Amino acid sequence: MKEFTYRITDPVGIHARPAGLLVKEAKNFKSTITFIKGDKSAKATSLMKLMGMGIVQNDEVTIRVEGEDEDTCAAAIEKFMKEHF
Repeated sequence: MKEFTYRITDPVGIHARPAGLLVKEAKNFKSTITFIKGDKSAKATSLMKLMGMGIVQNDEVTIRVEGEDEDTCAAAIEKFMKEHF
């Protein structure tokens, strides 16, 4: 299992267009990617659940990656977050 935290810098937070790109990116990996904020969590492959978490600018989220390609996946998702959120 790999895990990292990320502070959202996008002024709108996690919203439709980049969240859709995130879901598409997550589906490229075999590992399970879970976003955690407080007591809420959502799989990165579930657009509606991700958006339903209400993640806004300056929120800190924990991203947990578990699976056979977790090293590659965690690095790619962290890079994606820096580029889009």
